[in-house]
Amino acid sequence: MAEPRVASYGSWKSPITADLIVAGTIGLGGVRLDGNDVYWTELRPTEAGRNVLVKQTPDEPAIDITPAPFNVRTRVHEYGGGAYLVHQGTVYFSNFADQRLYRQAEGSEPVAITPAVALRYADGVMDAHRQRLICVREDHTGAGEAVNTIASIPLNGSTDQQVLVSGHDFYSSPRLSPDGTHLAWISWNHPNMPWDSTELWMAAIAPDGSLSDQQQIAGGDAESVLEPQWSPDGVLYFVSDRSGWWNLYRWQGAIEPLYPMDAEFGSPHWVFGVSNYAFESANRLICTYSKEGISYLASLDTQTKALTVLDTPYTEIGGIHAAPGRVLFNAGSATEPGVIAQLDLTTHHLEVLRRSSTLTIDPGYLSIPQSIAFPTENGLTAYGFFYPPKNQDYTAPASERPPLLVKSHGGPTGSTSTVFNLKIQYWTSRGFAVLDVNYGGSTGYGREYRERLKGQWGIVDVDDCANGATYLAETGAVDGDRLVIDGGSAGGYTTLAALTFRNVFKAGASFYGVSDLAALAEDTHKFESRYLDGLIGPYPEAAALYRERSPIYATDRLACPVIFFQGDEDKIVPPNQAEMMVDALRAKKLPVAYVLFEGEQHGFRKAENIKRTLDGEFYFYAKVFGFEMADPVEPVAIDNLQ
Repeated sequence: MAEPRVASYGSWKSPITADLIVAGTIGLGGVRLDGNDVYWTELRPTEAGRNVLVKQTPDEPAIDITPAPFNVRTRVHEYGGGAYLVHQGTVYFSNFADQRLYRQAEGSEPVAITPAVALRYADGVMDAHRQRLICVREDHTGAGEAVNTIASIPLNGSTDQQVLVSGHDFYSSPRLSPDGTHLAWISWNHPNMPWDSTELWMAAIAPDGSLSDQQQIAGGDAESVLEPQWSPDGVLYFVSDRSGWWNLYRWQGAIEPLYPMDAEFGSPHWVFGVSNYAFESANRLICTYSKEGISYLASLDTQTKALTVLDTPYTEIGGIHAAPGRVLFNAGSATEPGVIAQLDLTTHHLEVLRRSSTLTIDPGYLSIPQSIAFPTENGLTAYGFFYPPKNQDYTAPASERPPLLVKSHGGPTGSTSTVFNLKIQYWTSRGFAVLDVNYGGSTGYGREYRERLKGQWGIVDVDDCANGATYLAETGAVDGDRLVIDGGSAGGYTTLAALTFRNVFKAGASFYGVSDLAALAEDTHKFESRYLDGLIGPYPEAAALYRERSPIYATDRLACPVIFFQGDEDKIVPPNQAEMMVDALRAKKLPVAYVLFEGEQHGFRKAENIKRTLDGEFYFYAKVFGFEMADPVEPVAIDNLQ
């Protein structure tokens, strides 16, 4: 191998191009089992972001089930999830374009089974005894806020849907007992989010299909209950954070903890269909838990309550589905892109069924994340994953330190992980360092850490991102004069707030980020319409606080370049949020760029747009900091660039 060339950080030529990333990468999710057959969804950027349902049998390779242009995606809560189910070879799914439910028998075309009205469906289960689906339904037919219920959808050709549960603002996870006699579900009300306070309910199913004898099993104030599931022998299990950590419990007339542990056996309910545990048998469940940002796969004996960690090469695990003798799950690690894997529980043989990327990258170009803890405000500690620059073909001048890109994850009630991410390697292989921050408010570190953000959004998250960058600069790991930050959605707000209210960062990129908190409170969808009550305060009572923390009203304090990326169909953060900020920066004569994508919603799904954001952000920093790019990319129009 030739000696590495000496070249400045940012100017390194990398084989990890935007074209390579979008051409060779798909999103994997929604694993389901139907007998011996495995199903999953694939988000394909090269098909305009279409979600395709895929099936694999034991004897045949995977095949596509849903024909174009069908797109398996629901808009319930806008974030969706739980968009399909399978029963004895027949698929039922929500189609994105019209939000109707379709039935697709094996070898047949999809047929609509719900009317063409403003109803949305998610998280369905089959009630075979009564020939119906039971699912969460979101009704947009009336004026004002959408109405959420749990409803049944007949499969006999009738259009008479039956509302089974109503009266709460939100519902999720309707789950039918194995004998079909009882239904369990989760509900919650404004202003709570599902990680704040939820309730677990159960009811008997009456002869006419309605529910009777409803009773609350768990949950309430300051308890988040998630993921009810029935064991094969009819016992109700669930996840609760009543101890301060999302742990496993079951109910048999009384609530019983299964394995108390300072670890997270659950995750925030942003989307439907989340599955962090499943039953291999009545005596054994397979689960995943997270500790300090790392996931583990484990087996729990439901009789002895003994927990055994199952050895895998993965650090991020979810989407657990099990059958006798095997478990399927979504997974990834620092060196391997996301996969759908199957573990034989007898032989411990691990098989990869599908990879999110078939690309093979020489390890000499890959940066391995380092878990770091750093001091932050009030004597506390925050966490993140640090990726140093890495490219086997280059080294930088001895006197130079790399620029640092701080990444602020969305949510803000979410988290980042060490799972292999080509978009991060895009930066590190060009000579940037990256810090992926799990700021206070992130999940995976218990309820107390999650609640650091209570009333403090725009303060704690911003301080943690800024303090992480400062910590790395002070240790000499990065160049303190070339600190940049980016983020999407809520992470975009943290980015804009950090650029506006702190003097740490020299540039940044906002992906569909919030600039006006009051506008977000006044103009967003039902699921998040009261989210800010907990993060900032009730609106409009706390209007002054909203204004105080909104970057749009403090542009006089913003003194560095920013690039904005936005979808023109975004209902969660409408385009006017970005455009108000762009106009203010133009008026201040600060370097600013605005890239609007036609037909994109909240998060970019089309290959050409994902490529444009990667190359566009890199181009922007190259022009701002004056380093030469190794390869030409499509320019971005930058106003006020000197």
